[in-house]
Amino acid sequence: MLKNWGYSPYVGQDFPDNVYFGDTHVHTNISFDAFGDGNIDMSAEEAYRFAKGEEMTGHDGAPVRMSRPIDFLVLADHAEYLGVIQGVADGNEMLVSTEAGARWATLADEGQLEQALGEIVNDLATNTSRDLGDGFSKTVWQDVIDSAEQHNDPGKFTALIGYEWTSSPDGDNMHRVVIFRDDAAQVSQTIPFSSFDSPSPEDLWKYLQSYEEGTGGRVMSIPHNGNMSAGRMFQLSTYDGGELSPAYAETRMRWEPLVETTQIKGDSETHPALSPDDEFADFESWDKGNFGLRRTTPELMKTEYSRSALKLGLAQEAELGVNPFKFGMIGATDSHTSWSNAEEDNYLGKYATASPDPDRWDKKFPPPTVPGILFQYEEWQSSQSGYAAVWARENTREALWDAMERKEVYATTGPRMKVRFFGGWDYVAKDAKRHNIAAVGYGKGVPMGGDLPDTDGASSPSFLISALRDPDGANLDRVQVIKGWQDQAGNLHELVYDVVWGGRPRSSQQWQA
Repeated sequence: MLKNWGYSPYVGQDFPDNVYFGDTHVHTNISFDAFGDGNIDMSAEEAYRFAKGEEMTGHDGAPVRMSRPIDFLVLADHAEYLGVIQGVADGNEMLVSTEAGARWATLADEGQLEQALGEIVNDLATNTSRDLGDGFSKTVWQDVIDSAEQHNDPGKFTALIGYEWTSSPDGDNMHRVVIFRDDAAQVSQTIPFSSFDSPSPEDLWKYLQSYEEGTGGRVMSIPHNGNMSAGRMFQLSTYDGGELSPAYAETRMRWEPLVETTQIKGDSETHPALSPDDEFADFESWDKGNFGLRRTTPELMKTEYSRSALKLGLAQEAELGVNPFKFGMIGATDSHTSWSNAEEDNYLGKYATASPDPDRWDKKFPPPTVPGILFQYEEWQSSQSGYAAVWARENTREALWDAMERKEVYATTGPRMKVRFFGGWDYVAKDAKRHNIAAVGYGKGVPMGGDLPDTDGASSPSFLISALRDPDGANLDRVQVIKGWQDQAGNLHELVYDVVWGGRPRSSQQWQA
C-alpha cells in the first residue's frame, strides 16, 4: 500500500503513463530562409505526411522516409515575412499590388530572387519591415491553421499550431517558438507577433497575455539557440538593460517554462569552458557566438547555456525571491527541409541544398550568392538533433501542451529512450525494483518538472530514476544526475553523479551515487 504523504498533487489522479516523441520546430517552404535555400515545394502538407511516416519525394527527387513516425509536430515557420518569398516567386496578386512585393516579384521573374532574399535578411538584421499590406499575411496564417486542423488526429497524431518569433538584435539569437494549446476557433483570432512588431521578449510576453485574455486560450514561448545569443538569452538584465525584478522573473516563467536545448545548431546545454569536469561537455559544441559570427567568450557563455542558466537562476532566486530560469528542457530539429527526422543513419540534411549527395559535406548555408548574409556555415557542422519527449495522458493538443507547461518533459538528440525521474523524501532502494515504478514515483514524490516541498533540512531528498533504451538504438552507457547549487558564500557549483553505468571508465571527478 502506498502512503499519501500529502504533498504530491498526483496522488489519486490518473497520472501520465505514456511518453510521446515529437518535433516542435520545423520550417516549410513558407519560411524565407528555407525557400531561399531550395525548399520550394515542400509545404505543410508534405511536412505532416512525412511526420506521420509516409514516404515522400525528397528535394533531390529521391524517396525519403523516417524509420518510425513521430507522435506530434509543430510547424514553426518564421513570422517575419511569412510566406512572402514563396508568394513573390509565384506572383501572388496581393503582394504584387504593393511596391515592395512588385519589386521582389520582378527580381524573381528576372532570376534574381536571391537579391530579394538578401534584402529580407538585411531587414531582419536592421529590424526594418516593408509594407506588404495586411491581407497576404492573414491569408498565409489561416492556411497554417487550416493545415494543422486537417492533420490533427486526436489520440493518433497531434498537430500543434505555432510559429517562430525571430528576434536577432545585432545578430544575437533571441528566437522563440510560440505554441498554442488551442484549435482554429481561438487561434484564428490572432496573427503572429513578429520581431518587426518588437525585438523584445518582454513585448512578446505581452502579446501572449493579450491572446489569452482575448480568446480564453493558452499559449507558451520556447527559447532556442542560447549558444548563438552572444550571452543574451539568459542575461541578468531586461532586454533594455534594466535590473531584473521579481515581476520579471515571474513573467518569464509564466510564459517560458521550457528551453529548446539541442537542435541543428549544436548543443546548448553546456560547454567545456563552463563544465571542465564533465567529460561529455563537448558534445556537438557550437561556440560561434552569434549570427554575425561575433565570437563568444567563457564569460558570455555563462548566460548562453542552459545548465549555467539553471545555476544562475538559483542565485537570482536568493536575491529576488523568484527564479527566472527554472525551466525544463526539450530538443527539436530546426529543420528547414520540412522533414522532422532526427536519425543519424538516415540524415536528410537540415537544408534542401544538403539533401543526400556525395558532395553535400561541402555545401554551405546560406548560399554564398545571397548578398549581405551575416553568417555562413558548412552543412557538415549541423547536428541531427533532436526531439521533445513528453509524458502525457494522451496524444492530444491539450494533454501534450499541459505536460509541457508542467515541464514533465526531457530532451533527446534523436534516440527515443524512455526516461522517468521522480524526487521525494521517502524513496527506498527497493522502490527501483517495483514493476509499477510510476505509481511509486507519483505516490511518494513529484515527477520531472515538479517542485519538492520545503522541509526542515533534517534529511536529503532521494530520487527514483527509470531509463529504458530505444529499442532501435544503442545500449545505454550510463545514467547521470548533475547537481547544481549555491553555497553560503554565494558561489555556484555543479557536480556530475554516476547513478549507473555500463562499463566504460568513469572520470575521477565523478562520484558513484
